[in-house]
Amino acid sequence: MLNSLFTGPVFEMARDQLLVIADHLSIPEDQRDWLLYPKRAIVVTLPVRMEDNRTELFIGYRVQHHLALGPAKGGTRFAANIDIGEIAALAVWMSWKCALADLPFGGGKGGVAVDPRALKPKELENLSRRYMQEMIPFVGPRTDVMAPDMGTNEQVMAWFMDTYSMYQGVTVPEIVTGKPVGTGGTLGRREATGHGVAFLAFRALDALDIAPATATAIIQGFGNVGSHTAMGLAARGVKLIGVSDHSAAYYDPKGLDVKALVAHAGRTGELAGYSSQATIAPRMLLEQPCDVLAPCAVERVIDADLARRLRCRIIAEGANGPTTPEADRVLAERNDGIFVIPDILCNAGGVIVSYFEWVQDLQQYFWSRDEVMDRLERALDRSWTMVVARAKRDGVSNRTAAMAIGVERVVKAKQARGLFP
Repeated sequence: MLNSLFTGPVFEMARDQLLVIADHLSIPEDQRDWLLYPKRAIVVTLPVRMEDNRTELFIGYRVQHHLALGPAKGGTRFAANIDIGEIAALAVWMSWKCALADLPFGGGKGGVAVDPRALKPKELENLSRRYMQEMIPFVGPRTDVMAPDMGTNEQVMAWFMDTYSMYQGVTVPEIVTGKPVGTGGTLGRREATGHGVAFLAFRALDALDIAPATATAIIQGFGNVGSHTAMGLAARGVKLIGVSDHSAAYYDPKGLDVKALVAHAGRTGELAGYSSQATIAPRMLLEQPCDVLAPCAVERVIDADLARRLRCRIIAEGANGPTTPEADRVLAERNDGIFVIPDILCNAGGVIVSYFEWVQDLQQYFWSRDEVMDRLERALDRSWTMVVARAKRDGVSNRTAAMAIGVERVVKAKQARGLFP
C-alpha cells in the first residue's frame, strides 16, 4: 500500500539514498520502512474564488516525516507539477538536514499544485489563506512549522500566519518562519540559504587550495537561493561566468555582472531579456569548465550522463536533490575527485535561520543581523567539520557521511522514545 501511495522519481531517489545509508549503518531491515515512510501525509482540496467570480479547485499537500526530535519543519511549495511523492521526498530530506544541523525538528514539507505566476495577487492571497485554513487541524508551533519554498515568499508566510492567528484569537508568529521582519520575521532569513551555499563553497575552495580571487562559478537557478549565492561568491572575488533560470542561460568566461543580473531578475522576475549576447543552452552551461558549480533550482538536474561531462572542481548543492544516485555513482568512479557539498549540508542555512526565527518568536526577543549571520556560520562550520571528518574516517563520499550523521541521530531518537503503545 505504501509503495503505491508514495511514488515517482523524486521519492524513489530519496528511498534509494536511504537504502545506501541503511546498508552503510547496518540498520535492521524491519526498521527501514519506519525510517522512510512519513508519520502523516495530508491531501486537501482547496476551492478558491477567482477574480472573475468563478470557483477553481486546487490540490494541496502536507507531509510530516517524523516528530521524534520535535515539531516538523519545512517549506511550502507552490508549483504546477508537484505530487504527494515529491512532497514526501522533500520531507525525508528535511529530516536528515535538520538532524545533521542538530536542530530540534523533524522533516516536513507542503505544497499546492499551481503555477503561482498564473494567479493574480488577490487569487494568490485567497489560495494561500485557504491552504492554511485547511491545515489548521494538523499544524502548530509545537507540531509543524511552515516556511517558504519555491513559488512562495515572505508575503505568503504573512498570510499563513495571519490566517492561523485569526482562528486562534491571538497573534501566533511562531507558526511560520520566513515572514517579513515587521511581523515577527528575523533579519538574515531571506539571504540565509544562499549565504550558506557561498560560505561552504569558500570552505571547499580552501580545502582544495583554490584562492577565491582566482575562482570561477556557474549557478543554475536564480531565485532567492541562486541570486544570494551569486552575491555571496562575488563579495569574496569569485567570478560568475555562467547563470541560468527557467527562462534563459548566459555564459561568458570573462565574467558576468552580478549586480546587474540581480537587479534585472528583481525587476522582471526572470533572467530572460537581460542580454541578447552570451546566451547558451541550459544543459550545455552546466558542462562548462568552472571551479564552483551551484545547482540552485530543482531536483534531479545532474543525471549520470551529465555527471560524466562535468568540468567543475566543486558541486555546491543549493537545491534539494539536484544529483541523482546514478550520478553519484559516476562521480565516485571519476578519477578527478569532484568535491560535492551535499544538499542536506549545503542548503541548510535556510532551516538553521528558520530555527533562529522560531526561537526568537517564542521568546519575543530579537537578534541583530550580525548575530544571526555569526550564529549561522558557526552552525554550518560545525556541520562541515563533522561531515568532512566522517567522510575521511570511513572512506566514503561527503553525501554518505552527511546522511549517515543525520540518519543516525533520527534512529537514536526513535529508538530512545520507542513505540507507543
